[in-house]
Amino acid sequence: MHFVEAKGLLTGGKGHCGMNLYRGCTHGCVYCDSRSACYRFTHPFEDVEVKVNAPELLERALRSKRQRCMIGTGSMSDPYMHCEEELRLTRRCLEIILNHGFGAAIQTKSDRILRDIDLLEEINRSAKCVVQMTLTTYDDDLCRILEPNVCNTKRRIEVLEAMRARGIPTVVWLTPILPFINDTVENVAAILNECARVGVAGVIDFGMGMTLREGDREYYYAALDRHFPGMKARYARRYGNAYELPSPNAGALKRVFREICEAHGMLATPEECFRFMDALPERQTQLSMFDL
Repeated sequence: MHFVEAKGLLTGGKGHCGMNLYRGCTHGCVYCDSRSACYRFTHPFEDVEVKVNAPELLERALRSKRQRCMIGTGSMSDPYMHCEEELRLTRRCLEIILNHGFGAAIQTKSDRILRDIDLLEEINRSAKCVVQMTLTTYDDDLCRILEPNVCNTKRRIEVLEAMRARGIPTVVWLTPILPFINDTVENVAAILNECARVGVAGVIDFGMGMTLREGDREYYYAALDRHFPGMKARYARRYGNAYELPSPNAGALKRVFREICEAHGMLATPEECFRFMDALPERQTQLSMFDL
């Protein structure tokens, strides 16, 4: 872990702004796209870069914004990595979001988010908060291989259940689906049925497959050699150096996905989910005695 003074923090447009408080990650997920060479890391991926002045940058940015919006975090680096236990950088930024009346959309795989559930509930009450949880693999043993340094899927489902109990809406990222590994109807159906049980608002899927590019591909293939001997050759034969790797079972998986989402009223396209997450209700003002 090392510390930097960032020059800026928020990116994005009118209805949604994104921020990444950290660069790099310690979760060790074998498929992580953020390792890709296009992101130009100048330090080892596990040597997490901490934007130590992020709260000050966020305070300045939100103070100057004329229109409230949703503030998202977690798209590149999980905001609840191990270092958050000590640094509490995410919590400090959530406090600023709450103080300025903005909304929050947080994407994570970690149950450490439960430490901030009080703040998330307050943000949701005053504006809006959406918790996004990535779920890829229902089987605990396989989950430990694919996502070794973070809580398993069943624990993440407990997090979703805890959010529902507080009235905080949730969205699940069912991605990536790894060809020949977790791309079974049984796996996808088990995850989706749990999503329905705990009242998830929507599920994001990008076609039942995965992507690989330089940097990410080498790390993923090394993991295949360790845990799934012979699998790398199978990938090379079918996909070569392609960026998009759809599952051979994509058709059946998409049908199951649509059926379960429709049966339980869950949003089932990325566009629907993003519209839901970006929609910030009008600020509710308290009536004075002169308005009555």
